[in-house]
Amino acid sequence: MKKEQRSASDVLEGVVRDNLADYISLREIKISLHERGFGLLMIIFALPLSIPLPLPPGATFIPALPLVWFSIQMLQGVDSPWLPNWIAKKKIKRETVALIIEKGAPYLKKIEKLLRARFPFASSRKGERLVGLFCLIFSISILIPLPFTNLIPAVGIVLMSLGLLSKDGIVIALGMILGSIGIAITGLIILLGKEAVMGVMGMASGG
Repeated sequence: MKKEQRSASDVLEGVVRDNLADYISLREIKISLHERGFGLLMIIFALPLSIPLPLPPGATFIPALPLVWFSIQMLQGVDSPWLPNWIAKKKIKRETVALIIEKGAPYLKKIEKLLRARFPFASSRKGERLVGLFCLIFSISILIPLPFTNLIPAVGIVLMSLGLLSKDGIVIALGMILGSIGIAITGLIILLGKEAVMGVMGMASGG
């Protein structure tokens, strides 16, 4: 009988159980998630940007760097994800990783209940390269130090990664659409300024 594949939320919760030191390096996180390629790696680095957490200024740079790096590898069709040493040796407090996973796991589990294999092209070899392209664009947006440029693209990356893990083309497409909306908002903020964009969004929502 084929062994049932562990869910992304279960594997992520295992990261904290398997690493007991006060600090966990990005290399150690990658090793803990190696079993399913890029999908889990993209999720764990996009997750802190996708949920309401009190991140200090500039903290988005640490998870955004691996997202850019892995996106490029996906776009190039690389089989096995890898990190250069200068990124891999960066460390995060174990309690911070635990908080991210604790806050993010309930959201992941809700989405996981809806996942199933459908529209396989989106998770094929060519489809994964296309996902890599979208992830790269979204990751670059996350690096831009402006308000409201992190959340929506990061959620798009999480959705696409969950879709890849479950070969769910619909969830991948939803992630692409959602992240693209985030990119559009980022572009408007750059062109018009935050106040103008917030005013337009407020009028659109009837506020």
